[in-house]
Amino acid sequence: MLTDKRNRPLRDLRISVTDQCNLRCRYCMPKEIFDDHFPFLGQDQLLTFDEIVQIVHACRTTADLKKLRITGGEPLLRKNLPDLIGRLRRETKIDDIAMTTNGILLPKKAHVLKEAGLSRVSVSLDSLNNSRFQAITGRTLKVEHVLNGIKAAEDAGLPVKINMVVKKGMNEEDILPMVEQFKGTGVIVRFIEYMDVGNANGWKLDHVITKAEIVEMINAVHPLEEAPANTPGETASRYQFKDGSGEIGVISSVSDAFCAACNRARLTADGQFITCLFASKGHDLKAVLRNEGESIDSAIARIWTGRKDQYSEDRLKQTADRKKVEMHRVGG
Repeated sequence: MLTDKRNRPLRDLRISVTDQCNLRCRYCMPKEIFDDHFPFLGQDQLLTFDEIVQIVHACRTTADLKKLRITGGEPLLRKNLPDLIGRLRRETKIDDIAMTTNGILLPKKAHVLKEAGLSRVSVSLDSLNNSRFQAITGRTLKVEHVLNGIKAAEDAGLPVKINMVVKKGMNEEDILPMVEQFKGTGVIVRFIEYMDVGNANGWKLDHVITKAEIVEMINAVHPLEEAPANTPGETASRYQFKDGSGEIGVISSVSDAFCAACNRARLTADGQFITCLFASKGHDLKAVLRNEGESIDSAIARIWTGRKDQYSEDRLKQTADRKKVEMHRVGG
């Protein structure tokens, strides 16, 4: 088995298919920075579907890859995305293909994505209050647009999880309403500690509401009990409702780091292979593919066996001034 310097395998690849998004969330792409003049990638800079399939196939054969997640930006902005999902399913033989989306475009695309081979979706939703939702997303769209996307995914037969980023002063009052909206419906809500991905969001530690605080808040009203992980390296700590009405998850890379079990890599839309969500830079696999020399299999093996990332464990040790790849490129 291919492992890195900390004996971690590569089991999960997150593939960004675009760096563009139709929202401007404050913690990811604040509109003051990502305005109409922002230099997003041109079509000629993006990996082709052929190249993405090549890279995934190499990860599959070299490292025994098990899971794929399609991300962005907003992945549904990439033209012909169902074609890519179908090809990944057929040509790499990976059955677990998920997608993270803001849900806005799901009503038009959920059924064709399911037919192409998509396994499940995670939908980003940070508030059920329209005013706060619009303040967070920097747009005039309403919560209803996301809820319609969730329903469309369910109608298409796609299991749904909700990703809610929690930030102090932004949306902590939405934690319990979010639980109560989806409790007993089969939709799992995952609360995500506000993270210092990239440098554009102005992250500060005192903006973080920790996993312990989130669990305590929910448990006081809806009693919880811890549940075991479904798979090794799972990012979310699981908690089941004691009344049997479902579960929640909390992703806690700030207060309770899980670097030791991290088995994920990320591929940016322009071919950078990122070995940590908080990396300063990636490894250019597009150059490997488009130039004679090292094989893609050899490059992936070399990069992964040299990996020793543990940013979340080291966050408070001389990391404050470190430049990091922005969230809209690295794909979450």
